[in-house]
Amino acid sequence: MTIGAFGIGTTEFVIMGLLPNIAGDLGVSIPDAGLLVTGYALGVVVGAPLLTAALGRLPRKQTILILMAIFTAGNLLCALAPGYAVLMAARVITALAHGAFFGVASVLAADLVAKEKQAHAIALVFTGATVANVLGVPMGTVLGQNLGWRSTFWVVSGIALTAIIASAVLLPHRRQHTPPSFRTEIDVLRRRQVLLALLITVFGYGGVFTLFTFITPLLTEVTGYSQSAVSWLLILFGIGLFIGNLLAGKAADRRLMATVYVVLLALSTVLAAFYLTSRNTTTAAVSVLLLGATAFGTVPPLQMRVLAKAEGAPAVASAFNISAFNVANAGGSFIGGRIIASGLGLPLLGPVAALISLLGLLIALYSGWLDTHGKTNGHAKPEDTHDVEPAGADTK
Repeated sequence: MTIGAFGIGTTEFVIMGLLPNIAGDLGVSIPDAGLLVTGYALGVVVGAPLLTAALGRLPRKQTILILMAIFTAGNLLCALAPGYAVLMAARVITALAHGAFFGVASVLAADLVAKEKQAHAIALVFTGATVANVLGVPMGTVLGQNLGWRSTFWVVSGIALTAIIASAVLLPHRRQHTPPSFRTEIDVLRRRQVLLALLITVFGYGGVFTLFTFITPLLTEVTGYSQSAVSWLLILFGIGLFIGNLLAGKAADRRLMATVYVVLLALSTVLAAFYLTSRNTTTAAVSVLLLGATAFGTVPPLQMRVLAKAEGAPAVASAFNISAFNVANAGGSFIGGRIIASGLGLPLLGPVAALISLLGLLIALYSGWLDTHGKTNGHAKPEDTHDVEPAGADTK
């Protein structure tokens, strides 16, 4: 599943470095080519819950294989696309499998290990996406720029096929003892704590892309780095993603909500500090590393929080959380763009982003308070870092 996550992470972000090549080859403008990014994000938001619910009655191994087959077909169609319209359709098809894959893979990963290792197992799956940012995206960009953008999608298709073979051979055969109905899966959104968990993701992670979307102009125009240096700094960001993801996964297994609080507070602090640190090359580089670590440090605990509050329907709830991450990406990018357009200046991106993530922290604190003082679904439910029940949903 980590191999599949690597392929998905690569195909999601590598498009940004290939936009000029695609635009020139297909005869479209750069802004039109940029819509390929938007189309992919919308495909993730729509496809994650719907496809997960539609496949919810199948064994999860079979679901993973189907989703990776869709992902492979989408990338092959990208490589063969004769024109812009077909390429856009191919990107959307590929994205449909993206969110559903991470949603189901999170549940299955948690199901395959002991309860005290569930968050770490989820983090290992998402490690594929972090390594994609460190290695897959830079290598895919270089490959596409030198051998043609289609070559990148051919290689990603090969990675996807490898993931299919590995999953078919290594994932255990399990059937769901009591498969949830479509209505049961969707009804999970009526639970207050599930909705709060999704809001934590939207706002907590929304601050990341308020700043990160415009990290290149911030580092070049304010810090004074060259365009070529920014590419190396983004690798530093990817290393931060890798470290933060694994550390937060281990921490969440011990104290789930405490990890959520600490990571969101750390993320908010790093974002706010950019107002000052972006004015110096050394402190800016350190801040980029810390931004990566705190940004992806949110992923394992927030996925676990959703699973912990979605008993009986964990897969769709997990997929909805992947959609929430993409809503955060889109919303954060929009807010950051408005700040720049208003003339407030690039340095202000950090403090505004920090306020957004702090709102996510406040929601998390309220959600945690409800665990011990409030009522959820009509009965008091103390916080239990291991009350996620994917393991009980599957039997050998």
